[in-house]
Amino acid sequence: MKLAEYFSTRPDRLWRLGRQMGLDYAVTGIPFHERDEKPWDLMPLIRMKQRFRDAGYELLAIESMPPSNRIKLGTEGRDEEIEIFKRFITNMGAAGIPVLCYNFMAQFNWFRTSTTTVTRGGALVSSYDHSLMANAPLTEAGEVSEDRLWENLKYFLERIVPVAEKARVRLALHPDDPPISPIRGVSRILRSADALQQAIDLVPSEFSGITLCQGTLATAGEDIPATIRRFAKRGKLFFVHFRDVKGTPEKFEETFHDDGQTDMYEAMKTYCEVGFDGPARPDHVPTMDGETNENPGYETLGRLFGVGYIKGLMEAARKELGLHK
Repeated sequence: MKLAEYFSTRPDRLWRLGRQMGLDYAVTGIPFHERDEKPWDLMPLIRMKQRFRDAGYELLAIESMPPSNRIKLGTEGRDEEIEIFKRFITNMGAAGIPVLCYNFMAQFNWFRTSTTTVTRGGALVSSYDHSLMANAPLTEAGEVSEDRLWENLKYFLERIVPVAEKARVRLALHPDDPPISPIRGVSRILRSADALQQAIDLVPSEFSGITLCQGTLATAGEDIPATIRRFAKRGKLFFVHFRDVKGTPEKFEETFHDDGQTDMYEAMKTYCEVGFDGPARPDHVPTMDGETNENPGYETLGRLFGVGYIKGLMEAARKELGLHK
């Protein structure tokens, strides 16, 4: 496992803290505001990768997408969005950035009903309560069926997977978060391990796999070690979000890494046993004392806790299994 953190596209305090924690790997977003160039053009991607290299990091993945809502909804303009996506993936390959974490959540990305739920010691986490959405109006997209999304996902993958194969960029599909459907009339189709498998089977390729978001799949009721083995066995485990939750799809909250419903040590041992050597990062951390909560899930102190906890699990699991540090 290559332990990474999600960093901004330009150096900041977290870049320095990451190196102080012993991190060698980075995950980031698309480099918007790069001079007068488009962020999916080649040179912004090359310069971004070099910024990380100069700071001591190897950039392993990009975890954001060009505009794609028309792709997901299948509305006018989707082919134009797909052309931008093709250019983006081609340029990622040319820049030597090997993994793209993408999703197929239409209208809105990961979604919570609270970002101020109180957890251990007064720390704040995000949470979701589906009952609060019972009377929520439809979005401007109206009702979006599951069949429509499956059709649009296949249309997208048929055009994108060959580009990814040529560029040698791994497409790591993230499950829908929350894993419940519909929300405000918009269906969510990637709510389980079976659904993720169905999605990557639409256009089979060694470059089409998944982001194993432990929190989302634990919320969905999946057995995390079994899910790790399932996708690793098929060579489809490309990226990991190492986090945890308490609850069910109808009502759940984020947790500290050591305070959720998943046996995190067993999960780590499983990654070691299957030989997973891709990027993994902590995600959706609590906001701790003294922090503003202006960036829920991504304040600094919870990230430091998460990295330290994961490093400890990695060392213990490797020693138990007789692996090199």
